[in-house]
Amino acid sequence: MPDVLSAYQALVGAGELRPDPEQAAAAARLDALATQLERPPRGGFLARLTGRGGQAPRGVYMWGGVGRGKSMLMDLFFDHVAVERKRRVHFAEFMLEVHGRIGRERAKQVGEPIAPVAAALAEETRLLAFDEMMVTNSPDAMILSRLFTALIEAGVTVVTTSNRRPADLYKNGLNREHFLPFIALIEGRMDVIALNGPTDYRRDRLGQVDTWLVPNGAEATAQLSAAFFRLTDYPVEDAAHVPSEELPVQGNRTLRVPKALKGVAVFSFKRLCGEARGAADYLAIARRFHTVILVGIPKLGPENRNEAARFVALIDALYEHKVKLLAAADAQPADLYETGDGRFEFERTISRLEEMRSEEYLAKGHGADEETR
Repeated sequence: MPDVLSAYQALVGAGELRPDPEQAAAAARLDALATQLERPPRGGFLARLTGRGGQAPRGVYMWGGVGRGKSMLMDLFFDHVAVERKRRVHFAEFMLEVHGRIGRERAKQVGEPIAPVAAALAEETRLLAFDEMMVTNSPDAMILSRLFTALIEAGVTVVTTSNRRPADLYKNGLNREHFLPFIALIEGRMDVIALNGPTDYRRDRLGQVDTWLVPNGAEATAQLSAAFFRLTDYPVEDAAHVPSEELPVQGNRTLRVPKALKGVAVFSFKRLCGEARGAADYLAIARRFHTVILVGIPKLGPENRNEAARFVALIDALYEHKVKLLAAADAQPADLYETGDGRFEFERTISRLEEMRSEEYLAKGHGADEETR
């Protein structure tokens, strides 16, 4: 028998979690779902062989602010459910894969491509667990209803986390009317559970550390590394194996994130601002990650004005989406761009960097006020 609920209760009993009725209700629902999924499929030999039979158990959609325990509960559920064909993947990565599969089906020029893609996925996976469902582009929005209807009808159970309630997905997006059936599918075929308890565990784990460290060097790197492991619960002994990620940008290219885990990304200034990047790259980062760790920020001035301009665009995107920034730099924000042409335009960035260090800003949830295409 699965023990999702008992594992959750043990964390509360040990003081690692604070009592939270919404979390407890979610843990109980996930425990019940694990029990359903572990029952032998009905429908005879073929159903037992394929792992499918009858209607798929109702999935779960957990939504709420950053740090309210969504990923923690997903961890407990996924680790304790004994299902052979289960897969956990970040939603953006999954959609990138889906578009690739659809492209290959279209190349065959044989009928509509979504149905065979869904059928192939259902053969591979009985349980799909997604981290951070967020719909930010029209290509995803146009196919989600047909894709997930086919997956669920084929016997796939979906469990996902999101920072947004279903009705707010793809809010104000282009041609949103074509996306509304997906919202109806979520609300009709999944249990929607809100997690908005009083404790922001990620903010607690961040503690009172200064988020802007000067100067660059071994000490600052060590402090930022420690913050990364606290925020992600990743074992320090596996530091050499922190996963990377290919982040979709505008649906037609990707940006490599050297270290990416549980909504936390690590970049160097050189990678983000020393290379040819634009607003689309920074917007994709700001939408995807609730915390960005940026190392190697140099002194700025007219001699590296292109890098400075990219840095300004990056900070604008992070600020607008309430992303937490942890950084190592060669100077404090006010001294980062001291003199010369471009200093005046940098004033707003200084103001934003200072605000991003404040307790009020750090307590805010991730995301812009509205989700757009």
